[in-house]
This record gives sequence, C-alpha cells and structure tokens, in this order.
Amino acid sequence: MSILAQSSDAPITDRQQLVDFFASAERPKQNWLIGCEHEKFPYRLSNLQPVSYAEPNGLRDLFFAMRGYGWQPIMEGENIIGLTRGKAAITFEPGGQVELSGAPFGTLHEVAAETAQHLVEINAIAEKMDIGFLGVGFHPTARRDDISWVPKTRYAIMRDYMPKRGTLGLDMMLRTCTVQVNLDFASEADMVKKFRVGLALQPVATALFATSPFTESRLNGFDSYRMNIWTDTDNDRSGGLPFAFDDSFGYERYVDYALDVPMYFVYRDERYIDCTGQSFRDFMQGKLPALPGEPPTLTDWANHLTTLFPDVRLKKIIEMRGADVGPAAMIDALPAFWVGLLYDDTALNAAWDLVKNWSAETRATLRTDAPRMGLRTASDNIKMLELARECLAIARDGLRRRAAMLNITDESAYLEPLFEIVQSGKNISDRMIEENLPMLELFKAYRLRAT
Repeated sequence: MSILAQSSDAPITDRQQLVDFFASAERPKQNWLIGCEHEKFPYRLSNLQPVSYAEPNGLRDLFFAMRGYGWQPIMEGENIIGLTRGKAAITFEPGGQVELSGAPFGTLHEVAAETAQHLVEINAIAEKMDIGFLGVGFHPTARRDDISWVPKTRYAIMRDYMPKRGTLGLDMMLRTCTVQVNLDFASEADMVKKFRVGLALQPVATALFATSPFTESRLNGFDSYRMNIWTDTDNDRSGGLPFAFDDSFGYERYVDYALDVPMYFVYRDERYIDCTGQSFRDFMQGKLPALPGEPPTLTDWANHLTTLFPDVRLKKIIEMRGADVGPAAMIDALPAFWVGLLYDDTALNAAWDLVKNWSAETRATLRTDAPRMGLRTASDNIKMLELARECLAIARDGLRRRAAMLNITDESAYLEPLFEIVQSGKNISDRMIEENLPMLELFKAYRLRAT
C-alpha cells in the first residue's frame, strides 16, 4: 500500500484546494515519468510456509538486513515497517507481502533495471534466511489463518473495518499481490482520456496478466481470483467508477467521489486515529467526531486518497491497478503495456476509438467476466483475445513512436511476453492449469527472481 504522507501543511479552507491538488500535478509531455510497483509473497524455501514478521530470520530481520544495500528504515515505534532509498521504497502489505514502490523514471529501461536490481538484492539477502518470493496474484496454498499480520496500526484499523463492508476484504489484505504502473498527465482533459481508457481496458490487463487460479491448493474457477476479490471487498471505495464516462467527469467530479468515500484514519502526532466510516466532508467543516473542531490539511487529503481502491486511481499520478503480479518479465510488461497505450497521442486516440462507444453494461460485463474467463471473455461481439491483440498492436506502435521522439532504444521488446500470450491464446493461469504441477513445483516455477 502507499507510503503514508507525514508532512504538515496549512488547513484546507476551500473545496477548490482539493481540485487544485490534482491540477498542480500536471506535467508537460516531455517531463512525463513512469513508476512501477509490485508485490510478492515471502515463503520458506524449506517448506513453502508463509514467513511471519517477528520469527527468527523473518520479515523484520529481512528488512533490517536490507540496510546493507543502503536502504534506510521506516519505523513505527520499535517496528520496522519499510525502507527507503532515494525515491524508492520497500514496504509490507498486511500479510507480509513485500512491495517495491519504484522511483519515477523517464524510460521503461530504467524501470526494468530498478526491478531487476531490487530482485537481485532482496533475493541475495532472503536466500540466506531460507526465504523465497512467489510472484502470483493470489496465494495458492495458504489459508487466511495461516498468514500473520504485520504489526502496523493502519492495517489493524482496516482489519477491523473490512468485514463490515464485504466478505473478501481480509483476503485482499492478506492473500493478494499485484503489479501496477503510475503515470503522469498533462492537463485535466489528458487525465480524463487516460482515466477512461484505463478503466475500459483494465479487463484486458486482468486477462493478460492473470496468475491466480488456485486457492488453498485447489482450482478456484478463476483466471484472476485476485481481481475477483475486489467485487466483494468494499464497494464504497473500489470498482469501475461508471461516473468517469459522464460528460461532467474531471478533477471536481473525482473530488466529490473521494469526499464521499468513508475515511479510515487520520495521522496525528505519529499515531493513527481511527475514523472508519466518517466523512471527509465533515472533517472539512471541523465536525469530524474523532477530531472535533480540527480541520484537515492537504496531507490528510493525500492520505485519504491512498485508501480509495478503484481499478484506476487518481492521486498526483494515475495508477493502473487491474493486473496480477507475475514473473519478472511480466512485471516489466505491465508498464510497457500502459505506457504504449497512453503516452503516445496517436496510440491514446486509437485506444479511445476502441472503447468510446461501449455501453456502461458492456464495460461492467467485461470487468465482471475477465477475472473468471480471462482471454476467453466475450461480450456484445467483443472477444477478449482479439481485443488484447488490438491493444498490443497499438501499444507496440506507441512505444516505437515514443522511442523515436525521445531518441531512446525501442522499448517495445518489453511487450514480448504479452505477444506470446495472445499468440498462444493462453495466459499464465491457463498454463498453470494445464501444467497441473504439484505445489512444490509450482512454487519453484513461479519463484520471483531477476531474469
């Protein structure tokens, strides 16, 4: 999950400040950057069991050992909960999943190099501790009760609140891993177009990157069970955001949406204050029951935005959130897919032409069916496999034009694993099902290391 903003700033006195928060992030195209985040399951190489935080040679010891590579600790009380180096961070998800939140870079080559360096470093330390990392979207063997919680107050607040909003929220927290890319926008109109294309085509990413067909060592009936988890986690803060396709959509409409999403917490004086279910609108009027008379700051707003979980999320960047994590080559492919579609004007226009006439019902059906059917999904004469081929062709051309514009080495090679998938018609979940490997062999096959 996102790193908590902790700086202090002036109180929010006007709704326009929230709109300006997004507008202030606009960048000219020549300055657009790319950030990649991925999560992975730590497990014992000797017995495949999940690794807990406090056990000897556990996650706490792993993070302290990573300081040898120049990482600086992030502490909550006496607990190490993350690491920073430059603009990158390594953090824990609630069940101990290890996440790299990469620094923003100008090219996909730099993004891929950072991911590779991270995997080399963390595996070099982890192997000495009998730890490996599994790169799949949902834990294939562990029960919910098999996984220990990381001692982080934010997660304790969410743990208590999630079961009130859906049946699968704790599974989302403990047993899922994703890969996402964070992208820039030049203007409100540019944000809107990217946001809409991202939402409409998120099911394509779900189908291409699916790696989660197993639950507790059995087939679960889904290609991406991880993405299915979001259908019953907390519908106040997740989903496909149909309003994004209304003519009125822009910064202000997203502000209104975010204001109406119930809060989780406020961070004050190095402690979390439980505000679950309470209103940021009331907070702006000094009427928050947990902090009577105290108005929010833009830091509170930034933190609140990290507790929204739609398929595409707007902060001072746009986040694409629909893909399961997979092998290292697939981690590199995810930013390539979206940069190819969204960072070249011709590609963005072509992608918008693909989806602009879809009905709300079509978008909703694709979103519902893609987690189960993957590349076999079909709705209203839209066949997912053919749609994925079209998207990849647009993305490849977009990356080639981008390389020519920036005078850099062609980045389209990072799409090759995806072209192999559409050529065969089978994503990684399909291959896992066909291979029918014993779990020991599956862990070996999908152990996450640098390529």
